[in-house]
Amino acid sequence: MKHIKEYQKPTRPVRVIQFGEGGFLRGFVDWMLQKLNDEGLFCGNVAVVQPIKEGMCDLLMAQNGTYTHIIRGAEGVETTVVDVISHCVKPYEDFQAYLALAEDPDARFIVSNTTESGIEFRSEDQLTDTPPKTFPAKLTLLLKHRFDLGLDGFILLPCELIDRNGDNLKKTVLQYAALWGLGEDFTAWIERENVFCNTLVDRINTGYPKGEKLEVGYEDSMVNTSEFFHLWVIETDFDIEKELPFSKAGLNVIVTKDALERYRTRKVRILNGAHTSMVPYALLSGLDTVKSCMDDGKMSAFLRACLFEEIIPSLDMPKEELLEYAKSVLVRFSNPYIKHYLSAISLNSVSKFRVRVLPSILSYMEKFGKAPKNLLFSFAKLIEFYKKGTPNDAPEIMNYMKKASIAEILSNKALWGENLSFLANEVEQYANTSER
Repeated sequence: MKHIKEYQKPTRPVRVIQFGEGGFLRGFVDWMLQKLNDEGLFCGNVAVVQPIKEGMCDLLMAQNGTYTHIIRGAEGVETTVVDVISHCVKPYEDFQAYLALAEDPDARFIVSNTTESGIEFRSEDQLTDTPPKTFPAKLTLLLKHRFDLGLDGFILLPCELIDRNGDNLKKTVLQYAALWGLGEDFTAWIERENVFCNTLVDRINTGYPKGEKLEVGYEDSMVNTSEFFHLWVIETDFDIEKELPFSKAGLNVIVTKDALERYRTRKVRILNGAHTSMVPYALLSGLDTVKSCMDDGKMSAFLRACLFEEIIPSLDMPKEELLEYAKSVLVRFSNPYIKHYLSAISLNSVSKFRVRVLPSILSYMEKFGKAPKNLLFSFAKLIEFYKKGTPNDAPEIMNYMKKASIAEILSNKALWGENLSFLANEVEQYANTSER
């Protein structure tokens, strides 16, 4: 059987520098770039930077940077050979090769996915480190090399799952510039010649599914899989569609000047809120995956009640848009090919509940003058999960939740950002019950 490394790749200029070689970027950004190339709307390849010492670049380049991406869901199956990765650079092994990426005048975009903790500032990072530890420090050195060469700046599209990722990345780069004394001219160049976009990304990528043998007609050890749904919201004043015409390729990319927060709120409150409101109850009920919840009549009904009776009414957005998005979420939750384990979603459930569900509870009460019974039942199940279930959180939070009374927990401002004692009667009535 042939190996995918024998695939004949077209020659294209490197237009994108990508920090991260994991399944998400390969099944999201690189897949989109492949679509643009295939449609004749773009002509560009990707140079991948392995941002940590250990990674998958060796495996990826053993097959010439080419891999198969398979999209699966109730909609069917779609298979794409992705050939946009030209080469990989490992800064911990060859720092000069990393800096050389800045020397290519064709390089125009920088994308990244270095996890939620990737955009951080460490004063211990030094200008002389080859490389420094953090992603923003590495990026600052790359940008400084670009500046020294007198070349144009970049359009930066960070995909890290933090609020206003572009603003935070720019702020951190400027912190390093100040720490290292790189000068006012460099700082001015960062501000003037580079575009830091805030983004929101949404797609479940599942890599090579464990326990499955995927037949693609050739050997490929880097097969990647995902759901059909994909959404990339890019907030910028820059006309990015002029260079990356996503809409012409039929991709679900929204470029907006000021509405990213709206899409973020929609995702956090509906998709993430649905997960977090359901997971403690589902785990206490003996279920193990999101799909198993959708197949369980009682749990599915509870989830739909949370979504359509309480979460969506609490939001001040066009109702039809919210309903359409919520229905797409339920389709995604029912995907037979995705094993999304509740135990993974339950990590740090207290902080997740505060961000994802509590705003819906408070907004609902403000709008309608009464308590949302399903979401408060979910709150009771969250507390019960920490007392009787198998939570995964900071030890001090798990210990506190296990020992404190419901009244004490709800009045703890450190957990919720405010005193929630006014919810005590409603939450306590659902404690240790299985019915709403």
